[in-house]
Amino acid sequence: MGVLVQDLHALVVEDDPDISSALVETLEGAGFRVTSARDGRAAVDVAAADPPDLVTLDLTLPHMDGIEVCRRIRETSDCYIVIVSARSDEVDKLIGLEVGADDFVLKPFSPRELRARVAALFRRPRSAGTTTDETPAASQPPLVPSPSQPADEPSTISCGAGLVINSARREVQVDHEIVDLTRIEYDVLEYLATHLSRVCTREEMVLAIWSSALTHDHHLVDVHVANLRGKLRRHSDATWIHTIRGIGYRMDREGQQQERRAGGGPYLVARIDSEDWARGLDF
Repeated sequence: MGVLVQDLHALVVEDDPDISSALVETLEGAGFRVTSARDGRAAVDVAAADPPDLVTLDLTLPHMDGIEVCRRIRETSDCYIVIVSARSDEVDKLIGLEVGADDFVLKPFSPRELRARVAALFRRPRSAGTTTDETPAASQPPLVPSPSQPADEPSTISCGAGLVINSARREVQVDHEIVDLTRIEYDVLEYLATHLSRVCTREEMVLAIWSSALTHDHHLVDVHVANLRGKLRRHSDATWIHTIRGIGYRMDREGQQQERRAGGGPYLVARIDSEDWARGLDF
């Protein structure tokens, strides 16, 4: 990740001064203007006074833990949030991602990997005007609608059973009710929806969504799929996303699933109950 074109603000929330210094140095080397906070309350105050484009967040903080900090920042900001923590328990990842974090990096972290993950986050669509040196603002082509897709008629993907994805608005509805998804949950759903009835491996999903071969934690896909399924379940009992054991996931248009019989290859699918989904594991 080279120097960023615009003056982007990164907030480092870390109690350990040595790790904080390393994070500040890494992000400043990537072109960010960096502010640091040593405790949770200060982090929330700084984020309110000077909204960041990126937050690196430890989970163990004085006065207010990182999960609550993430929740509060996410209430008012769509910035990228990367948890940098020594706590490797799966429950910490699940909770952090559920309250709005975009990625999870374990300590001790590699500066090179952190920069690669941050670069991957900023390559995904976000608010207008944010660019990296890889795609300078001056060289970005204007958004010109396809002749078959008028500008006032946003593209949509219908997945059956009332699930509709509006890719122009990055909005998901089930039976005309908006489903509140994080940025990555939406990216996962849109990727699966654009590959309906096709098995998508975890590896290809990582490369497509995180845009980096350095993102080795394929279990992140399982975590986000579990969160996504849980949120869809709040709106409907329909099943769209199926686990393909040992491989990845396949999304079918609900109501038009092809039956899979024994002997039909490795893609036998079982209907998974919500308790299994919540565990977010490969069966």
